[in-house]
Amino acid sequence: MHKFAFIIHPIEYEDVSRKFKIMNKLPRSVVEGFTKMLPPLKVSEITGVKSKYAETEGYFVAVPLISNQMMSLPEDYVMKKIIKAGKIAENLGAEIVGLGALTSVVGDAGITVAKNLNIAVTTGNSYTIATAIEGTKKAAELMGKDIRDSEVVVIGATGSIGKVCAEILSREAKYMTLVARNKQKLEDFSKYLLEKTGMAARVTSDVKDALKTADIVVTVTSAVDTVIKPEYLKPGAVVCDVARPRDVSKEVADARDDVLVIEGGVVEVPGDVDFHFNFGFPPKTSYACMAETMILAMEGMIENFSLGRDLTVEQVDTIAKLAKKHGFKLGGFRSFERAVSEETIENVRKNAARRLKENRFSAV
Repeated sequence: MHKFAFIIHPIEYEDVSRKFKIMNKLPRSVVEGFTKMLPPLKVSEITGVKSKYAETEGYFVAVPLISNQMMSLPEDYVMKKIIKAGKIAENLGAEIVGLGALTSVVGDAGITVAKNLNIAVTTGNSYTIATAIEGTKKAAELMGKDIRDSEVVVIGATGSIGKVCAEILSREAKYMTLVARNKQKLEDFSKYLLEKTGMAARVTSDVKDALKTADIVVTVTSAVDTVIKPEYLKPGAVVCDVARPRDVSKEVADARDDVLVIEGGVVEVPGDVDFHFNFGFPPKTSYACMAETMILAMEGMIENFSLGRDLTVEQVDTIAKLAKKHGFKLGGFRSFERAVSEETIENVRKNAARRLKENRFSAV
């Protein structure tokens, strides 16, 4: 059996109290000071991951820095914490370690971490993309949309992840708009896409203009600030935000109850898995990046997999195929790090239908 580990960190202040209950009674400044001093630590053991071909077990190891600390503290300081967490994984007997949430964003997306460890490393980004695209198509269906007849927009289309998303989506989509800042790169990529897939995509650098008629949006920029505002989107739009930091402001979810924002899929893990830790998901489900680490361990692919900023369609196809083999599958959606129910999606669909009807009346 090949063992794995997965490095996590608290996303919000409230997440610290999942491990340290007393923290929910203390001021934020105290919590922040506490997490900064705390060294990386083993959080729990993960058991029961099993397919008909293989089984694995592993560990959660935490870097106790909250999201804003991961991005604002000196990069070297944060990297040392992540590497130390990787060393803990090594000592626990893990052969491959996954980088969760912002631990996969800081620095060079895992390359430096891999150089400093004696075990394999993955960011989990390949399966994250696979489930994001699958989740986007499924969410669109639940919202009454067919990708083959929808206006699809990819924001950040000239980046490595954006290119992969656009190429995979173009296998089914007929209408696509590519959005990025650099017009020459946009033109070059649109020509490549036309030659490779036959997709004649529209190109623009104007996010607001591109979103006016968008039914399905996949956004993957590397912008520091959010790029999608509530007023940009039409009622019923489905937005999948794969970017870290996020491209979609929390304001969109709060202000637009007629728009569905997801951040990818919730993955059902095969076997009788027990994470021995509550990270806010339904039982026996995980993030896609966690699942990628388990899949590679089960397959015995003890190698650096999704590393750095450059990913390929082939990597995404490979991990999706292995996921299917071992029984990992899309089990729902998440938005702003929390699971989204089909009931919530149905409410968004109804709100969108009502808003569109109101807009038609007001236009008469």
